[in-house]
Amino acid sequence: MNAAYRDIQPVAEPGTGLVARGDPVSRIDGVAKVTGQARYAAEHLTADMAHGVVVNSSIAKGRIAGLHLDEARAVPGVLDILSHLNRPAMRKLDLFYKDMTAPAGSSFKPFHGDSVFYSGQPVALVLAETFGAARHAASLVRISYAEEPHQTSLLDNLFRTHKPSRLKAGFSPPPKPTGDADAAFAAAPVKVQADFYSGVEHHNPMEMHASTVIRSADGHLTIYDKTQGSQNSRWLVSQAFGLGRDKVTVKNPFVGGAFGSGLRPQYQLILAVMGALLLKRSVRVVLSRQQMFTFGHRPETWQRIKLAADSDGTLKAVVHEAIAETSRNEDYVEVVVNWSGQLYRCNNVRLDYKLVALDHYSPIDMRAPGAAHGVHALEVAMDELSYALGMDPLALRLKNYAERDAVRNLHYSTKELRACYAQGAHRFGWAGRNPEPRARREGSELIGWGMATGVWDALQMPARAQAVLHADGRLQISSAATDIGTGTYTVMSLIAAAAMGLPLEKVTFQLGDSTLPFAPVEGGSSHVATVGSAVEGVCEKLQKRLWKLARAMPDSPFQVSPFSEVEFVNGCLQLVKMPLSAVPFSAILAAARQTRIEEKFLMLPQVLEQKNYARATHSAVFCEARVDEAFGTVRVTRVVSAVAAGRIISAKTARSQIVGGVVWGISQALHEETHADHALGRFMNHNLAEYHVAVNADIHDIDVIFVEEDDRIVSRLGAKGVGEIGMVGVAAAVCNAIYHATGRRVRSTPMTPDKVMAPD
Repeated sequence: MNAAYRDIQPVAEPGTGLVARGDPVSRIDGVAKVTGQARYAAEHLTADMAHGVVVNSSIAKGRIAGLHLDEARAVPGVLDILSHLNRPAMRKLDLFYKDMTAPAGSSFKPFHGDSVFYSGQPVALVLAETFGAARHAASLVRISYAEEPHQTSLLDNLFRTHKPSRLKAGFSPPPKPTGDADAAFAAAPVKVQADFYSGVEHHNPMEMHASTVIRSADGHLTIYDKTQGSQNSRWLVSQAFGLGRDKVTVKNPFVGGAFGSGLRPQYQLILAVMGALLLKRSVRVVLSRQQMFTFGHRPETWQRIKLAADSDGTLKAVVHEAIAETSRNEDYVEVVVNWSGQLYRCNNVRLDYKLVALDHYSPIDMRAPGAAHGVHALEVAMDELSYALGMDPLALRLKNYAERDAVRNLHYSTKELRACYAQGAHRFGWAGRNPEPRARREGSELIGWGMATGVWDALQMPARAQAVLHADGRLQISSAATDIGTGTYTVMSLIAAAAMGLPLEKVTFQLGDSTLPFAPVEGGSSHVATVGSAVEGVCEKLQKRLWKLARAMPDSPFQVSPFSEVEFVNGCLQLVKMPLSAVPFSAILAAARQTRIEEKFLMLPQVLEQKNYARATHSAVFCEARVDEAFGTVRVTRVVSAVAAGRIISAKTARSQIVGGVVWGISQALHEETHADHALGRFMNHNLAEYHVAVNADIHDIDVIFVEEDDRIVSRLGAKGVGEIGMVGVAAAVCNAIYHATGRRVRSTPMTPDKVMAPD
């Protein structure tokens, strides 16, 4: 395989030589990306490549009454037009369409009938010799529909809720109530109640979803897919089409951002495989930016929070209810309200979470799913309570600090949130905050300071890794992991280099290939704790193998030394107390007449130990916002994010993850909003001109603090994860800063100028 996209060769920082976990090392895949050597899903070519362009439905519900294709077929270069009328043979049972992250219900199956379930549903695929011909022909496809009434507005349908199914990995339903929250709320002297609304958000990674299916002469399909799990995509293709695992290989060596959109295989993958099987040649299908709005999204969610406290700030009641959208066919679920039973100490807690089925594609995970809006509502409500009490917002949180997860009655594996509060507040200068809203102005801008808490689960799943140590000192580690831009290549190489005492440039980490040892999908901030632990595990097996071979060498200094008394430094095995005993790995292998040694390792979470603890990452976010009251425009000029996420393995890429999360939190707070025309049942602003995201001009000073923490319950590395926690709490801190600046509370996101200017 081309080393440019699988065997990424690491480059150590100039002058560093050996590196240690935590060192600020640049991405080892950076050169490949900036020089164009990195090839993404839509950038693989073959001589027989055909191109597919999707035709999407223009109605939200009904059935296809007729396909009018003559004009499209007449376009020169058109090979065929796929639809429900002529798709290749596929399995019918729902079971075969369940990917590894699917929620309960019936997964969407493209071209499996004439029914239309949502606006934008793929209803035809034009296949042509060139992309231009396919795109032109797709514009000429005419479809007649038998339209049916649809429902796409959550707020118009809050009355018809249902309890969600629990059949989704990672979903924890709200726990049973503790105490009597409603009675405690009624009796408390200080209370707040507020409703919150968060609209639909759409993923817009730089790389759009694409699948390139390369068909070999023997019928084997090599698929380059935009996915967060190559083995997940292979599983779906193999099951849906009845193909043996040896007939399908999925690769995703580079992913240009995903943020949850690639956890589930998207419809272009199935359509590209259909095209390749029909034409018996290679096919590529790339979605347009507009079509990126035709599959899942962060769900529209309505929440109600009731908080009550004694006059000294002691929480007496927490009530958090949420209603979220799902599709007609699946129960997509998120953990939205559970955080309100974990973050603060309270004896009376009632949590509730329900769904409303709408005529949309099933929502899908988006960075910090559930927490991004669930913790937001809680943290804004806590800020409101602090003003009702006349108490500093940080002091209120410290007053009700939870040393354990009271709802589940579990101690935390580690929890350094107090240190996050202390270090973040000190760096931000929180002690100098005037508590009164509207107290500070510079020119036309009111200035406010706000803060919020962040929390996210610390997850770990099973994974495998393989290691090969060559006689020349090169170490090759492999696992079917994914790097969605988070730095997986770099951090896994760092872990291996540090474990084996090798220079980073001697280590190669292979990922992004379904034929490699098993790895779960890259999501939930779990890859370092999961795959990283597998990498360290396989390196430990290599260490012991080398030690045993070294003990067998003639006149070996290791013959009577236990494993605990040796170390691995600079490509050598040596006694801890006798550095001069160092023997190079090459000499050990030469003495054993080996050109290479190989080990495999299966990492299984220590479930029996982990179940006795609540496992989470935490953060404290401090924010300065400047509001032009005349125009309602908001500038977030300063953010300090203090994070406790276990041991930090790669400081540079970890900081980058938190910065990216803060940027998205600002974008969630002020910009991102998908507008729907419910008369049409359609998302309207499906482009980057009208779907606004934060840009360089919107981002100012971001300061990241990593609080010292080491969690050996979550992982053998002591690491947790940093991908999600960087976003959680940011929008709430922005909202709270806006209130401090203006005295106006905004309870829906995004907080656009019209809302900021409006009275409460």
